[in-house]
Amino acid sequence: MTLRGTPIARAPGFIANDTPRIVTSRFEYDDSYSLDRYLATGGYEGIRAALALGPEATHGEVRDATLLGRGGAGFPAGVKWGFCPPGVWPRYLVVNGDESEPGTYKDRLLMELDPHQLIEGCLIACYAVGLSQCFLYVRGEMAVAQERVAAALNEAYAAGYVGKNILGSNFSVDIVLHWGAGAYVVGEETALIESLEGNRGMPRLKPPYFPAAVGLYGMPTIVNNVETLANLPWIMNNGAAAFTQIGTESSPGTRMVAVSGHVKRPGVYEIVNGTTTFRDLIYGDDMCGGIRDDNDLKAFVPGGGSAPWFTEDQLDIPFEGRVAGSAGSMLGSGAVMVMDSTTDIPSAALTLTRFYAHESCGKCVPCREGGSWLEKILTRIVEGEGTNRDLELLMEVGQTICPGDFPHASSERLGLEAVPFPYQMTTICFVGPSAFTPVHSAMTLFRDEFEARITKRDLIPVAVIGGES
Repeated sequence: MTLRGTPIARAPGFIANDTPRIVTSRFEYDDSYSLDRYLATGGYEGIRAALALGPEATHGEVRDATLLGRGGAGFPAGVKWGFCPPGVWPRYLVVNGDESEPGTYKDRLLMELDPHQLIEGCLIACYAVGLSQCFLYVRGEMAVAQERVAAALNEAYAAGYVGKNILGSNFSVDIVLHWGAGAYVVGEETALIESLEGNRGMPRLKPPYFPAAVGLYGMPTIVNNVETLANLPWIMNNGAAAFTQIGTESSPGTRMVAVSGHVKRPGVYEIVNGTTTFRDLIYGDDMCGGIRDDNDLKAFVPGGGSAPWFTEDQLDIPFEGRVAGSAGSMLGSGAVMVMDSTTDIPSAALTLTRFYAHESCGKCVPCREGGSWLEKILTRIVEGEGTNRDLELLMEVGQTICPGDFPHASSERLGLEAVPFPYQMTTICFVGPSAFTPVHSAMTLFRDEFEARITKRDLIPVAVIGGES
């Protein structure tokens, strides 16, 4: 076997110190997506190890590893697999590759640069849960990812790693590649299932439509994120004990973090989960290297566009879901967006709110109407046409989507009591609250910037019915 690939210098994607790179180890090769390179670097040995263990032991190994979902919710994958009702067949695995959260681009790189790792992860998951059918759903705009995954699937089928009697066993799996049409809401697992069934992508009510019980075609369905599955080959090759030695007890392993915005070296970094802090990531010499032009940090979004914002005094929060949650935000999809001192905060909030308002599927009235009104009001303010009443109206509209009197992520600095995230909501899925989150963060932390945009006084009606004006 002749390998044409050589190590290359890619965008940042490494871990400091001697921690093993679990999901990005092949990124340095220019043929990282090929079957030859995958086999030369230990590829498809994880499924061999799983076949030697048996389904129950494989499931137990993943459960013992406490592999948290990397798509946003952070729920343990091994526990989720156990939710399928016994004796109900067929069952399906659905891979959520519809990565569309603003600021998030880690799964795209995994599909483009190491698609065989994802395919092997699918095989291990299917074997552990007893599945024979997998649907790999890739976001419509990711043309290169689609092509790379399709080519890798063809290679894997031809080599006998996917299909009937894999590696001479009685284990058989078909993997179907499905391209989405570019709807953000399809990142929600039940909306993705609706799309797979040929319907318009809209979320389902829970209960009864918890996918593990009633999912694709009404049958038990496991929905896992791309990065989650990409961890499985390493776990099977090295064992759960080795995995849990990295990171913390509650957040073991590594995770990929996509950093964008006003840093010197934006990119995707594989970091140690649970111990790496935002300060390490943003200012570390081996990571982002600090703020561009050596400006001051103004704010940063810790977990994708739908996460409440953090400020400089929260840089030492680690990448630990419970810690970030108790501070009033979330790690979400692993996307950190950094804003320096030159950032126009009202405009930044409008950019995010406009996205979520546009991506509403329209099923829930608070989201369909509230998101568009948040966008309209914010646009007035940003363009210098707002009134003082608009500032209060923003919060009132937000309360129709996220009811309750809740403080902000930076509440400690503001003298308020922090509350866990997510907030209460009046919608089926999180698209509606996501339109309000940047508004609430910006208004709570930087209200003075909104007030500075107000150039018109409130108009007070003077007509009096039945009397003189």
